[in-house]
Amino acid sequence: MTRTLVDDHRLHRNTAGRTAPATAVAAEVSPRARDWAEIQERMLVPLYEAVYERLEVREGTRLLALGCGSGLSLLMAATLGAQVTGADSDQELLALAGERLHAGAGPVGSGGAGPRRLLPADRVWDASEAGTAPYDVITAFHPMGSVAGDTRSPAPALRRAVPLARRGAPVVLAGWGPPERCAAAGVLDVAGRLTDRLRKGTWRPAYRDDLENVAARAGLRPDGSGRVACPFGYADMPSAVRGMLSTGVFDGAVRATDRRQVEKEMAEALHPHVRKDGTVWMPNVFRYLIARVP
Repeated sequence: MTRTLVDDHRLHRNTAGRTAPATAVAAEVSPRARDWAEIQERMLVPLYEAVYERLEVREGTRLLALGCGSGLSLLMAATLGAQVTGADSDQELLALAGERLHAGAGPVGSGGAGPRRLLPADRVWDASEAGTAPYDVITAFHPMGSVAGDTRSPAPALRRAVPLARRGAPVVLAGWGPPERCAAAGVLDVAGRLTDRLRKGTWRPAYRDDLENVAARAGLRPDGSGRVACPFGYADMPSAVRGMLSTGVFDGAVRATDRRQVEKEMAEALHPHVRKDGTVWMPNVFRYLIARVP
């Protein structure tokens, strides 16, 4: 299983364990986007692996990833032979995804394991972009149901993306597991506490039927679910703070107070998870739902 402990935020690794310098990442993107790509996104690798194994993603699988972020899940699917399309509303993350796919599996849209394409979220259902063959799998790994008003959540795009998939195709939705199984919940509570007066953009614990409700609104039929351990591991406290901030969960808290106050309270919440060697380790569980296109 791919390691989740970040050794050095200046380096990033692909799923084969090779290390590349940070200069391989687009230089013009914000530090926050780079922190997501280089520190935080790999924490979800066990989730990606479990879903791809369960759905038998392989050569020829046509996969659409909503909320694809900086493209690690796409690269992993491409190495299995899948033909991948990624969509996200964050243009900086899409730029990083392009860099990652180019470095890890050849130029986007050519050769290697199959076609690879990146689209803005508002163009993913454009018939001219979708092509003629329907998708075999749709994934939405960006955690749903935990942040009110999350602009990167793929939930609003699901209904419009579903017609692009073949009948009976699996659609995978992901979210946080029960708060008592997620050590990071105590850190995420900081976001809720500091944004309470704004009454929007506030993190909340996952509810049991969050994913089922999203599936129902998209007209999908639930067909199984699973839980995956996704521990968050960081080389030190600064890496942990930067990684967690890159998730976007704390954006409202920063607006309500200021970044310094948010970082201070995050560090306090992270302190119980600091190990003797200075690393930070938080066991977490993520839940995924498989729903079928009618």
